[in-house]
Parts: sequence; structure tokens; C-alpha cells
Amino acid sequence: MEIHDKVLVALRQIIRAIDLHSKKLERESGLTGPQLLVMKATMQTVPATAGQIAREVNLSQATVTSILDRLERKIYLRRERSNEDKRKVLIHLTEAGKQVLEQAPALMQENFILGFAHLEEWEQNLILSSLQRVSNMMQAGDLDAAPLLDSSDERVVKEV
Repeated sequence: MEIHDKVLVALRQIIRAIDLHSKKLERESGLTGPQLLVMKATMQTVPATAGQIAREVNLSQATVTSILDRLERKIYLRRERSNEDKRKVLIHLTEAGKQVLEQAPALMQENFILGFAHLEEWEQNLILSSLQRVSNMMQAGDLDAAPLLDSSDERVVKEV
């Protein structure tokens, strides 16, 4: 097997691992990766607005608003107007939301971050530069992407 084929196989393995983890996450928690990420950010940013959550998870505010709509329909969060500034809508997790968040499996990037942190700095930089080069060779350097390992990313669904 030629080296470029080995690189393509490794890329396919990464994509497949992300896809399998995303399916497991949705099967076990009923949430997609982006939904779980938004719920975690909501819990960590109290009180939270859609804009604050969007900045925290590095997704557009429109995408976060769409995710919040789905989570509100599932009764995992509620929105309420701020008493101090009626223009602000504050996001709060419900008890059902807190419970599903506690029981949800870890996001794949959490495991990745733990492993990555144990690498030497030169190894981290080597991986980064190599992946950036691969991204550019695939003409993907300008694509909008959050640091979220999830093939069910709701931004992709909207674009198709």
C-alpha cells in the first residue's frame, strides 16, 4: 500500500470513529453532540444567553438558536426574559435537562483532549501542523468548523 493510501485510510478511520461515537452518544442519551455541547455550555454559563453559548461552543448564533429550540421542545431547557434587561433571553436547564446531562456519555473530544494533553509540546505541534496541511490539501481550510468531533453536526445538515 502506498503512503498516500495509508494516510487516506487513517483519515477514514478517524471519520468512522467520530461517526460511531456520535451514534452511540445519540443512542444512549437521545442527544446529538452539538446538543450535548450546548447543554454543557448552558450549565457552565449561568445565566446564559444564546450569544454567550454560541461564543462558548464556537458555533453561529443561528445554529445555537436552532439547537436551543430542539432542546426546549424536549423540555431540557427553558427560556425566560431577564428582569433587568427585557431584551435578553436567559437560558436555563430544567431538572430533566440536568439529569440527561449527568447520564450522558463523555463527548469524544473530551477523551481526545485528555490524551492530547499527555503528549509533549513538540508532538502536539507536529500533529497540528500536519493536520492543517492535510486540511489545506483537501481544500477544507476555509470551511467553518467548531472543535467538535461529531459527524451529525447540525450545521452540516442545514447546508446540504
